[in-house]
Amino acid sequence: MAVFEYKAFSASGKAEAGIVDAESAKAARAKLRKQGVFPTELVEEQAGKAGKRTQAAARSPVEVDVKKLLGGGRVSTQDLAIMTRQLATLLAAGISMIEALNALADQVENETLKLSISSIKEKVNEGSGLAQAMRGYPKIFSDLYCNMIAAGEASGALDIVLKRLSEFLETQVELNNKLLTAMVYPAIMGVVGLGVVGFLMAVVVPKVTKIFTDMKVALPLVTRILIAISNFVAGWWWAIGISMGLGIWLFIRWKRSETGKASWDRISLKLPVFGKLQRMVAVARFARTLSTLLASGVSLLQALTIVKAIVSNSVIQAAIEDTRVSVQEGESIAEPLRRSKQFPPIMTHMIAIGEKTGELEGMLEKVADAYESEVKTRITLMTAFLEPAMILVSGLVVGFIAISILLPMLRMNQLVHR
Repeated sequence: MAVFEYKAFSASGKAEAGIVDAESAKAARAKLRKQGVFPTELVEEQAGKAGKRTQAAARSPVEVDVKKLLGGGRVSTQDLAIMTRQLATLLAAGISMIEALNALADQVENETLKLSISSIKEKVNEGSGLAQAMRGYPKIFSDLYCNMIAAGEASGALDIVLKRLSEFLETQVELNNKLLTAMVYPAIMGVVGLGVVGFLMAVVVPKVTKIFTDMKVALPLVTRILIAISNFVAGWWWAIGISMGLGIWLFIRWKRSETGKASWDRISLKLPVFGKLQRMVAVARFARTLSTLLASGVSLLQALTIVKAIVSNSVIQAAIEDTRVSVQEGESIAEPLRRSKQFPPIMTHMIAIGEKTGELEGMLEKVADAYESEVKTRITLMTAFLEPAMILVSGLVVGFIAISILLPMLRMNQLVHR
């Protein structure tokens, strides 16, 4: 089914514009006429500006698979969080679902999200449930999102669920941004540092050391080492580049394979500093998501299935799956989590208390708050430590180059003054 943007006149002669979905342009025109709207211009939405230019030239819309566009277009978590909060606010204010979706379609700037909301509005207008309509766009609205919406519709507290969902998405955005910032800074510093050192070794150092070799003086060991490294970099820079590129490609290919991913996930959890941080991020995400789902009315078994899908580490995924099976067999959630040894003892202890007191959702939320706070603290400390550490390493490299060049110059100066 395609989505068309139209300009039209109503029966009273008032100009209006909007979006309608239909199998074809002819069907869209017929649908609009039934609603008392008479289109003067009709353009298939996903063709965008190119479609408008085509219409101006040929007056025939381009047939494109809108489902493919909406399934593959990029919608950031931030965009989704803002849209969810706006929808929660509109519904809480007593605005009907159709009017709220119509307002969102006008408000949202992301083109893919705008198209999906317009299509969802049409489906809801035809009698479909909101969650059911959203399931048609799995790359925009995840299983977690749709299940929470469905639970909200069933309980009659959709505005509350949407507010909780927007808070969950905003928390994920904040945590992801913090992680991204922590990774980008050292990566940029490392690339710039390697580039500067490579330039010095391949271009600057050979010109300076050529003076020493031409004078045929005995060179200190550090200078001979510098010359050997410089000659290697200058002569084999292309091989170094190819080897690094090939090594990265092979590593990525291995990590994407089933055995490679399983091996890397085990190794990454044991890495110093970063392994513990990765585990804490996974634990915080597990607790936050499970708490949000349970508080929204999703069953525990279904919630565990959804949580398993959003945790990227296969080792922790396996522990969650074992827990789900154990819960299905009648066991509590805390015991299988403890047996897996993938979750901190304090977390499993708090979950056990939450189960006994009937406050599992609240306890999981406290666990998530604690670990998210610790993750942010560790990231801040790591970032603060990395900056001086990288400056120190750069200083040592530059110092090595400077000493290697200055020592023979001092020796030559002494020979001249004798």
